[in-house]
Amino acid sequence: MPGEPLIEFRGVTKRFGEKVIYRSLDLEIRRGEVLTVLGGSGVGKSVMLKMLIGLLKADSGSIRFDGEEVTTMGERQLSRVRQRICMLFQSGALFDSLSVGENVRYGLEEHYQKAMSRQEKDERVDWALSLVGLPGIEEMSPADLSGGMRKRVGLARAIAVRPEVVLYDEPTTGLDPINTARVNHMIMGLQEKLNITSVVVTHDMKSAFEISHRLAMVHSGRIIYSGTRDEFENAPDRRVTNFIQGIAPVQEDVATLLLA
Repeated sequence: MPGEPLIEFRGVTKRFGEKVIYRSLDLEIRRGEVLTVLGGSGVGKSVMLKMLIGLLKADSGSIRFDGEEVTTMGERQLSRVRQRICMLFQSGALFDSLSVGENVRYGLEEHYQKAMSRQEKDERVDWALSLVGLPGIEEMSPADLSGGMRKRVGLARAIAVRPEVVLYDEPTTGLDPINTARVNHMIMGLQEKLNITSVVVTHDMKSAFEISHRLAMVHSGRIIYSGTRDEFENAPDRRVTNFIQGIAPVQEDVATLLLA
């Protein structure tokens, strides 16, 4: 079962020019849980993940991972964080010039250049590909893979370094129902087998309800609601229920604007 807080966002702000992404982001992610972050396109869900691993800098506020402040870290410290937190990008982000095996090995070469032998790295690559149901495809080219296979190879690369946290950026976008179910099953299976913490960014409500211990919704630059599936389905906030039901409000009343 999920345990104590592992990741904490407190009063985080972020803007790009005149566009405000976060005006006050507060979120707690517990060790060992699958937390899904919901919200419409462009609200900053992926920005949250990138700030956590230092790919983007917060303008103000606190981001803590396992008790350490991320916002003040230099590149050497962030490198250690990225060894413990891996991210599966929306497209899989494979290097087309490298084979599947070389892609999966990439993080091992970056973080464990001399700490692991070539044989150990080979064994880890085989282990990771087997976990995502793709054993023996090390010599294949990413160009020969389907969209679903690319996502799974991207996931194998993420887990090859045996991280404590995996961040999933829209893991089922562009996939057919069969591959969507396969990816969802892998997220839940990896969380159980490896006892990792998973943070999933998506707008796919079916997947979110299937895989999550808790959910959190981003709206107007902050988290407006968080809770279990049952709590979400019975949320008192109309913005949450509208999102779950796929209802686009025609207009927002004064009370809603004051809450935003």
